[in-house]
Order: sequence, then structure tokens, then C-alpha cells
Amino acid sequence: MTLLSAELGRQIGLLIDRAGTIREVIVGDNRSLMIPVSGRGRGSGLRLRGVRLIHTHLADEDLTEDDLADLALLRLDLVAALSVQEDGLPGRVRLAHLAPRTGPAGDGIERLSAPHLSRLDFNARAVIQALEEELAREQAGFELDRSRDRALLISVSSLPRAEIEASLAELSQLARSAGVEPLGRVVQKVRKVDPRFLMGRGKLSQVAVTALQQGADLLLFDQELSPSQARNLALQTELRILDRTMLILDIFAQRAKSHEGQLQVEMAQLRHALPHLADKDNALSRLTGGIGARGPGETKLEIDRRRVRDRIAKLKKGLSLIMRQRAGRRDLRRRSRVPIISIVGYTNAGKSTLLNTLTSSSVRAEDRLFATLDPTTRRLRLPQEQEVIITDTVGFIRHLPRELIEAFQATLEELFEADLLLHLVDGAEPGAEGRVEVVEELLKRLGLEETPRMTVFNKADLADPEELIKLQARWPGPAVSALDPESLLGLVAEISERIRRLRPARSQAGPLQ
Repeated sequence: MTLLSAELGRQIGLLIDRAGTIREVIVGDNRSLMIPVSGRGRGSGLRLRGVRLIHTHLADEDLTEDDLADLALLRLDLVAALSVQEDGLPGRVRLAHLAPRTGPAGDGIERLSAPHLSRLDFNARAVIQALEEELAREQAGFELDRSRDRALLISVSSLPRAEIEASLAELSQLARSAGVEPLGRVVQKVRKVDPRFLMGRGKLSQVAVTALQQGADLLLFDQELSPSQARNLALQTELRILDRTMLILDIFAQRAKSHEGQLQVEMAQLRHALPHLADKDNALSRLTGGIGARGPGETKLEIDRRRVRDRIAKLKKGLSLIMRQRAGRRDLRRRSRVPIISIVGYTNAGKSTLLNTLTSSSVRAEDRLFATLDPTTRRLRLPQEQEVIITDTVGFIRHLPRELIEAFQATLEELFEADLLLHLVDGAEPGAEGRVEVVEELLKRLGLEETPRMTVFNKADLADPEELIKLQARWPGPAVSALDPESLLGLVAEISERIRRLRPARSQAGPLQ
């Protein structure tokens, strides 16, 4: 092999399986070679591929980044490089294989070398068998429920480290809310993201090794991926790829119970999926125009896109009907002149719990993100025989997918009819200040910045008193515990006073805008 490599002036590689059979012979150029798709065989993201790569290096050089990337991303048993001497005979041999734990270089790769192949003390079969056994023990050591997806959380960003960590902590909560088990976090700070893989190929190799070591079958990115990035990452790692937007859409799909909610979520999913449809086969499909139709007909991609657009149009009609029905109910409320209060806030701030305590209801309330999606309306009797309608709305979150905002227009329209918005804040959340700003920004995007608003800090019994005082200094408002009816007496009194002041304006001008 080294004599042929010297004669051709090109690298030559062999893909050899564990039975010693040569599966592929690869001829590259003078600096590199490319493993063809046919030589990769079938593999699983949780085990090695059962194939080793042995190839030549025309110069006496170490294993290259491409060599190590192929080892990690293709999960090869090992990669070995034979240096070709001037006379065409083999010189130094260098090899590398994956390790069950982080290797000396911190990348999960073990490296070996010898001045000549004859002096290499390495039993490939024994090492690979031991490696797979130890990898299996490491993966089993996580004691995970194998019926659940297991994900590595990844962030590639130029933001300050504190902001990245806060966002990843929220992504971890979202993952658990969706039934995904987070295994670990990978962070890469960059000035400019890679247009193909979001991260550099070297870092992607480390991610692939970490996923193999920890038994991850899913890579969950905190940043939104372009269709081409998602496709490239899936091809390179052979793992499932999700980004933050896809995860939130999946959570909404799990939680939507009403017909309206299901329509809204489906439309959001289809809008997000439309640009992700890719033509995996450039060949044209069978004719679809019938006898006498001209041209080759539509491609499979065009048919898929047309079907998605047709379904979106049908969903829009269904949601338009629901919006008209909601408008009719709002007209009835206007005629009854009953004030309307809408509870808004970051997801998991306790909105459903507050509604339950105020109105003695039993709306589903759980300590997880987006536990409820469908809006709930109840009547609340205030002091002095005042009666109001109070509505619990879907929670907000940073980087809320625009597809959801558009699809949930029918639900969010309820906010435009509110005379008073109760902005409920989780006062015990370390990042409460940032969450308040997120909600305020979303309300501004929706055109609700002029609607009367009252800030309420929940979970006062769990909050740090000093931090709570700082929050109230910036956004004045009462502090309560939604689980404690006694703590809500002051809140009810303030709501009553606000509504009393709003009533004259309402009687003269109708619903406040």
C-alpha cells in the first residue's frame, strides 16, 4: 500500500471490518481522502461502527483534524496512518481510537504511535472489545429510563457566559417538560457561527464523542438551526437534531387538548416545517397531470410543499371560524359591561394556580413549563359587589417561536379585550428581572404596551427578600403567594380599586384599548 501511494503521489486508505475483510479501497489526493457513503455502512449513535480505517500519509505527519473528525463522527473502531518514506516503504505508524472517558487531550480520543509497524504493540481486537464493554458500562451507569430520549444540550453563541448558562438552564427545563432527559451541556463561544454546522467541525467531533460516551441519542441546540444546518448535523452525527423552536413546538403539541389548541399547534408546526422540506432525490417523480399532460410533472418536493400549504390554508379557515365565535362572545361581554382581567406572564410563573385560588377553580396547574395552553375564563366577585371576568392565558418565554405567535393569534386576541393585565412574575426565580423584560417586550410586540397593567410578584414565601425589594423598586407591585389565599387579600383589594377607577372610562368609551 505504501509503495502504491508513493508511486501515485496520493493517499490510499482501506476500510477493514472486524473479520479482517477489506470493505473499501479509497484513493484520495496528496493530503487527504474522503470516506464514501457506501463505505460507512449502517451504524447506531450508541455504538461503534465495526470498521477501522488504515491509510497512508505521504509526509511524516501526525493524524490530521480530518482523521480525528472521521474517527469521532463516523464512530470508527480506530484510525491508523502509515507514513510513506522516500523509498516507498512504511515508516512511523500513528493510530487513535475513542475512549470511554475524556482522553489526555480532553477530546475523548486515545493516541498511540510507533517508529515502525513492526514495533507497534497493539491488539486491535482486544482493545475494541474492551472499549465497547466499557462504553456500555458507562452508558448504563447513567441509570436512565431507556423509553425516554436522552439529549446533550448545546449552545453556540457570542453572548456573555452568564447569559448562555441561564438560557441553557431554561432549555434543560424545557427538555424535561417535553419528556427528554438532559445528560450534559456543551458550550462554544464564537465570534461567527459556522454556516454549515453552526459550530466548528473539531467541536462537532467532541460532541459526537461525548454523545457516544454518555449514551445520548439527541442533540438539542439552544439556537435556531437553519434547514441546511439541521440536515448537515444529522448527516454528520447520525443523531436526531432538535433546536429550541422545534422543542417548544413539540411541547405545545403534547399539551394542546382543545380542538382550537390542536389546530393552532398544527399550523405552527407546518409553518415551521415548510422551509425544512428538502428534496432528497433530484429525480422527478411519476407524472401527476394525467393523459396528455406536458412536461415531467411535479417533483416529490413540490407535491409535499403543495400539500403542506393546502393544509395550512384549511387550518386558517378553521381558526377564522373560531376567531369569529370568540368575537361573538366578546360582544356579549361588552354588552354586559363586565370588566375583563387577563393574567399574563412567563411560563411557570403560577398563573393557573393564581386563577384557581382567586376563583376556587380546579384548572390544571403543574410545576413545569407550558403545563397548560388553552385559555381559561372564570368569573370573580370582588368586594362591593363588583364582578369581573378573569382569564388565564398561555405563558411567554424568551425566543418564543414566531410561528406560535402567529398561530395563537385567536388566543392572544383575548388580551386585546382586557381592561387590566395582571403581569404575574415568579419572584423566587434567580433570573426574574430578565423574564420580566421578555414579557414586557412581547407585550410591546403585540401592541399591548398601552393597556393598563399591574405587576404582581408570586412565590413571595420562597423569594429572597432583598432581591424581591429590588424587583419591586423597578416594577412596583404587591408580593403574594398564589397558594395562600390570605396573601391575596391585598391583591384583590387593589384590583377592585383599579377596576373602580376604570369603570367610568369604560362606560363612556367602551372597552379600553
